[in-house]
Amino acid sequence: MKPIKVVTPVSGDPDLPNQNLLGLGALAAELASEGISVRDLFARTGVDAAQLEDAHARISHRQRIAIYRNAKKLAKRSDIGLLAGARQRISDYGIYGYAMVSSPTFGDALLFSLDHVTMAGPAVKQISFQIDGDLAILRSHGLDTLGDLLPFAAEFWRSSMTSLFSRVLEIPFPTARMIFPFAAPTHWRNYERMFNCPIEFDAGTMEWHFSADVLSKSCPNANPITAKICQQVCDIVMTESPGESELVRKIRVACFNSPKRFPPAGAIASDLGVSLRTLHRKLADEGLSYQSIVDAMRRSIATELLENTHLGIEQISERVGFADAVGFRKAFKKWTGRSPSEFRLRDTPQTS
Repeated sequence: MKPIKVVTPVSGDPDLPNQNLLGLGALAAELASEGISVRDLFARTGVDAAQLEDAHARISHRQRIAIYRNAKKLAKRSDIGLLAGARQRISDYGIYGYAMVSSPTFGDALLFSLDHVTMAGPAVKQISFQIDGDLAILRSHGLDTLGDLLPFAAEFWRSSMTSLFSRVLEIPFPTARMIFPFAAPTHWRNYERMFNCPIEFDAGTMEWHFSADVLSKSCPNANPITAKICQQVCDIVMTESPGESELVRKIRVACFNSPKRFPPAGAIASDLGVSLRTLHRKLADEGLSYQSIVDAMRRSIATELLENTHLGIEQISERVGFADAVGFRKAFKKWTGRSPSEFRLRDTPQTS
């Protein structure tokens, strides 16, 4: 059966700093309960302890894996991943968590979480979602690169998401079955306690099964205004670059808040309370132009939608502010050297 959605949370470049630190606070807190400091957790990873509280901080996939390796080595308990994941709260995932909890239904929350999954920092290369009869299935792909860290990464990710989903619904999440492609660890009974379902080890795949009925459940804290605001902020965060200035951040926010996304530079200058000339001068001082910022935002959103959604080219062109698909195709070819269709075909993950 063809998946409803396939997402690729890990960039092809493992050293690209494009992941938030959302969710890592729970891991740090669990290790702190064992007397292990954040400094030790982040040792030799190139990540500073202060970045844990920096909303704009970004780390690479390689750095995340290094943090996981430190956690596994330093922890006194073998089930540290499960315990850390169980600590997760909505606030630990910041605006990503608030966008989910304010969604109309759990199905909406889940699809949003997958569309913006890079923010949550899973360590696997690909995640697919499908419905098979009355069963919903989340399947992880590209696990071989994790090596001996796979059990830890799987425990931390699955327990984190179980905690997050449970808080979104305000009930224990009704998992039907968890399937893992590695041997049962010594603490395997803790899996049953955490996930409250049958567990299968030594499988040829990594899957999370739950009743499809839960997708239609209303989220108790649903709020359309809050959801829209949070989702807009998540879109902004997804297009941010490490080390960018406060001016560039303000321009991004103004673009997303504008009724006409990516308006002319004059409209943005007015929103920021400066003259058009001053805006151009300040950007030139940074070696930038308004158009270069807009193009980078459009490219980031377009590639994310091409990789992680089934939206048509017409819909994507509208989302990134083009009047028609012809203009979008021309611009995308200029940005990437490929047409949108070629990009999607080449970057479509394997789901088998």
